[in-house]
Amino acid sequence: MAETVAIDALGHRGDGIARGADGPLYVPFTLPGERVVIEREGERGRLIEVLEPSPERVSPICRHFESCGGCSLQMLPLVAIRKLKRDFVVTALAQHGLTPEVVETIGVSRSSRRRAVLTALRTGPDVLLGYHERLSHRLVDIEECPVLAPSITKRLAAFREFLSPLLPSRKSVRVFVLLTSTGLDVALEGARSPDPSRSAKLAEAAKAAGVARLSIDAEPILTLGEPAIEVSGVRIVPPPGAFVQASAEAEAAMVGLVTEHLHGAKRVADLFSGIGAFSLALATKASVHALDSNEAALEALSLGVRHAKNLKPVTTERRDLFTSALSPQELDGYDGIVFDPPHAGARAQATWLAASAVPLVAAVSCNPATFARDARILVDGGYSLERVIPIDQFVYSAETEVVGVFRRV
Repeated sequence: MAETVAIDALGHRGDGIARGADGPLYVPFTLPGERVVIEREGERGRLIEVLEPSPERVSPICRHFESCGGCSLQMLPLVAIRKLKRDFVVTALAQHGLTPEVVETIGVSRSSRRRAVLTALRTGPDVLLGYHERLSHRLVDIEECPVLAPSITKRLAAFREFLSPLLPSRKSVRVFVLLTSTGLDVALEGARSPDPSRSAKLAEAAKAAGVARLSIDAEPILTLGEPAIEVSGVRIVPPPGAFVQASAEAEAAMVGLVTEHLHGAKRVADLFSGIGAFSLALATKASVHALDSNEAALEALSLGVRHAKNLKPVTTERRDLFTSALSPQELDGYDGIVFDPPHAGARAQATWLAASAVPLVAAVSCNPATFARDARILVDGGYSLERVIPIDQFVYSAETEVVGVFRRV
């Protein structure tokens, strides 16, 4: 049954919040100050109509907004979104009793996303390709995606033809796409093995779709060009489906902040290093030890280092830092640490860092809540949180990147 509610605030996931006798009600695609008609679905509301729009409300830039789950904030201008993301960070820190300087959010170009994770589904002769609806298994077939690099967006139609013979009937396949210097690096999860008799046709369709390399379940099955990206000035060939920062602009901003803070350090550890964006930048001035649980990513980093010039020594170590964090004894001798963990943060590693004597720490995070938790641990261990910088890497979403710089006092 439809009802009218007033939106009081925006939550950290980008949903409007209406407060009532039954507790908070979360309504996507709404803004504070709006009166809206919704249908209640548990603690969530499905937006039917905006009766009184906020003066900040703008028209979305994408025809799929509100059906596609890829963006949540296209009803706001970018300047307001970036203020909101700073507010998310300030609130997360305040919940842990922290009030450092939080500067204005660094933004990236709207269409700068070089990495996408799509879903493909074949239904009879048709191929659906896109993103799921928010909190739903329904797949939205997209014709455009304004936040992706144009080199990816313009090939969406060709992708459907290219993917069709690789898709099992009515079973979804994850499609990881990375824009590289030679074309698109495409990694599929759950796809069918290609028919050997149709390999020439597959290669032709892949070429038309701008594909440099095709992999299925992490195994390359077709390479038309070695997929390489430049990481801090070094040529790296990432393993299929590897984690790479979604925007090269955002990566450059984060790398710049980290190297600025760790300037002067001579021996640095890069924790959760991946393919080494921070390692390679820091290695122009310091020896670097890179640690990650992904062996293929470390191998890609090592290969890039072997072909690079004018770098200090870079060593690698495969290690699960969630179950085996670097102890204070192992941290002894490092004068700089950078850590960039997944969404869950790095509670165990932050605890050992707090007990160490490392003078400089840079923390990078994709989750303000776990960043604030880990920052509290470091501050309680004797570090000063000098500055926090939000970064709007995922334009028009509520996802917020954070860089924080710490100094032992």
